[in-house]
Amino acid sequence: MKRAYVAVGFVLLLAVLGASGVVLHSRGGPTPLLASVTSHDEVRAPNGARIRVQVLNTTKTRGLARRATQLLRDRGFDVVELGTVGPTMDTTLVLDLSGHPAWAEAVAKVMAPAHTRARRDSSRYLDISVLVGSSWRPPADPLYP
Repeated sequence: MKRAYVAVGFVLLLAVLGASGVVLHSRGGPTPLLASVTSHDEVRAPNGARIRVQVLNTTKTRGLARRATQLLRDRGFDVVELGTVGPTMDTTLVLDLSGHPAWAEAVAKVMAPAHTRARRDSSRYLDISVLVGSSWRPPADPLYP
């Protein structure tokens, strides 16, 4: 008898969860809070484009170029060079070296807050150069099992 009550309660719980899933799905997507959290993560390199990026740390904080490299690579950008340079900068600067302002804007969105500037340089093999400033805060490290 007790098992019957447990089974009926379990079936009712599944029915309530299923109905709430149908209602949420019929609303047309995630709640606004979830949409605002996930929209920043959707900035990625364009499909089929190899965007060669240089990441340079201009701060006194060790490891920022490495963290920015990981983030950009996770988003599909091809980071081919990283290092440290001076002088120190407050704001991250994204340099468009190849005449593709949309690529620079995409990198700047990933590295927000950042400014973009065009500086054509056909003698280099790079498309974008990122000068990481002290105002940039890397996201929490993803779990790589």
